Amino acid sequence: MIAWRNVLMTATLTGVSAVPMFAQEIPNEGPVRTTALIAAESKNQTPLDPSLLTIQVNGHSSPITAVTPITPGAAQIAILIDDGLRGSFSLQLQDIKKFLGSLPPGAKVMVGYMQNGEVRQVTNGFTSDHNAAASELRVPMSAPGMSASPYFCLEDFVKHWPSAEAGPKFVLMITNGVDPYNGRPGIMNQDSPYVQESQEAAERAGVAVYSIYYGDTGMRGGGAYISGQSYLQQVGAATGGQLLSGGITPVSFSPFLDQFRKYLMESYTVTFMASANHEKGNTLTSIKVKTSQPDVKIHAPEGVHPGVVE
Repeated sequence: MIAWRNVLMTATLTGVSAVPMFAQEIPNEGPVRTTALIAAESKNQTPLDPSLLTIQVNGHSSPITAVTPITPGAAQIAILIDDGLRGSFSLQLQDIKKFLGSLPPGAKVMVGYMQNGEVRQVTNGFTSDHNAAASELRVPMSAPGMSASPYFCLEDFVKHWPSAEAGPKFVLMITNGVDPYNGRPGIMNQDSPYVQESQEAAERAGVAVYSIYYGDTGMRGGGAYISGQSYLQQVGAATGGQLLSGGITPVSFSPFLDQFRKYLMESYTVTFMASANHEKGNTLTSIKVKTSQPDVKIHAPEGVHPGVVE
């Protein structure tokens, strides 16, 4: 088990106005205090040096007012499993159970299955009883296209996040990433409005989306598996998350779950001032977070909804 270092830091961005726990009045003019969830990927396990961190808000440099640690038990982690995955996914259940058992006391987890455009929760919302959550894991139904689209499921889930508590929010999607509603899946058709809508919903809700690619039971040609991985990579980059596995369907989830745990341990909350970007009706404010620290790479959301929920 990889030790959970006491450097887990994270943030909650303002979410979608339709969801009570994210609802907040944002001034029409003037900057408001805003937070973003980032991960500082270190090659030598050196902690992030906040003094070397910089941020641009809507293309302009802005001062960072705080980099605040959050205790490991504050994390909310949703594991969303595509119910159309091939039956061999059963071989990965033990790795996921081991991962859940390795989480620090107090960290809240939820397991759900993506079906027909929504997430069917196995656990009743988030729970800190990791063994109970692990016991509810099951083999997927393995019906082709069972999720309808993983991006429909993701968008619906982050808009109706099943917790009224503030805190760092992470999603781990396990899916083939294919969007069947954007025409024929293929590497030459990678401009999906549904993928875009789901990633923007996650940005508004302050959710970092990670994913593990796994094939489904459908036989898709035309580079569909490459298309799906490209979409998963796009959503991860937009939200400050990552596509943890690429290429062929993995034999074991262990190295990718270890990597996910490492990103959780290297996550930080960055606090700054931001104003809404009203150009073309865009409610997201673009940000770019960088560091001059050697051997450290920052993963940050591309956009935030100005404001912070206490």
